[in-house]
Amino acid sequence: MKKKISKNLVQFIFLTIFLILLTGCSISSTALNSNKKEFKIAHVTQETHIWHQASVKFGEELEKLSEGRFTVNLYPSSQLGQEKDYMLLLETGALDAAILTNGYMSTREESLNAWFLPFTFPTIEEAIAMTETEESQALLETLNKQGVKGLGFIFAGNRHILLSDDFVHSPDDLDGKKVRILGSPIMQMFWEHLGAGPTAMPLSEVYTALQTGVIDGMDIDLDALMTEKYYETADHLTITNHMTFPALFVISKRVYNELSKTDQAIVDEAAKRAIAWANEETIKRETETLKKLKDVGVNVTEIEDFSPFLDAKEHVINTYTKKNELIKRFVEKANQLRGEKVEYNKGT
Repeated sequence: MKKKISKNLVQFIFLTIFLILLTGCSISSTALNSNKKEFKIAHVTQETHIWHQASVKFGEELEKLSEGRFTVNLYPSSQLGQEKDYMLLLETGALDAAILTNGYMSTREESLNAWFLPFTFPTIEEAIAMTETEESQALLETLNKQGVKGLGFIFAGNRHILLSDDFVHSPDDLDGKKVRILGSPIMQMFWEHLGAGPTAMPLSEVYTALQTGVIDGMDIDLDALMTEKYYETADHLTITNHMTFPALFVISKRVYNELSKTDQAIVDEAAKRAIAWANEETIKRETETLKKLKDVGVNVTEIEDFSPFLDAKEHVINTYTKKNELIKRFVEKANQLRGEKVEYNKGT
């Protein structure tokens, strides 16, 4: 009896063959000069997005630090499939590195939901500062068991609420609204507690869904709102900073472990420089992009009273700090950095 081959396995086989064909003579050139290497890097965003530009910056720094021995070949806009496909390729070393959304990776590692605790980072600067803490580094270390090494967090800005017909001043304004979210349990919990109807869907379907009324709005960072032009179908933006949205810059452990200690240090330093540049750029873009959105006709307001949202915030935080010690340590450190001493689920 013939066994049915899974769709994921077939897709993985084709992706691997595709990458081998793309690299062409890389095997023979490596044999001639084992110190030269082209790093294949993939991500899901367009070339105008900060995550792509961070990849470009990484390539520039890598080539400079290695004196031309290392180069990169970029595959943006989901050219090599979706993030689950990237992980298969990274684990085998067929793909060298990737920028993976925290949304996807949090479905594989629960502790990464720490970044999605609502109303934890009022500004993107505070979220970026948090990456320097031991608690954030502990989150990166959880990736080791996934077959990848975490090089750092790259941000796309804080999340806000975009609706087609109204602003949001309290949870009542979200009652029954169909809001596009990432397929994440923590996000599902947050939006349901606010009274909205969270609707998970791929980013590629959002523009049409807004246009046809399948959804009433979405939570979105300003960079993606501008680059994907969602403002053409929904033009009421409420600045909430209700959640931050990092990506993880990762490298295949198999690839990394094959490098010499010297070359590993080069990769680490190039990544450090690229991430620092990208996060500084994100801070600048928050202000610049908001102005551009207003210039193209987006109606913008800011929430002044957050007290109606605190019940949803505490519900999510208490639930997840009970489930995961790393999340508990993370949010307490974030509070400490803001000068607040709040302990969650003490003694549990």
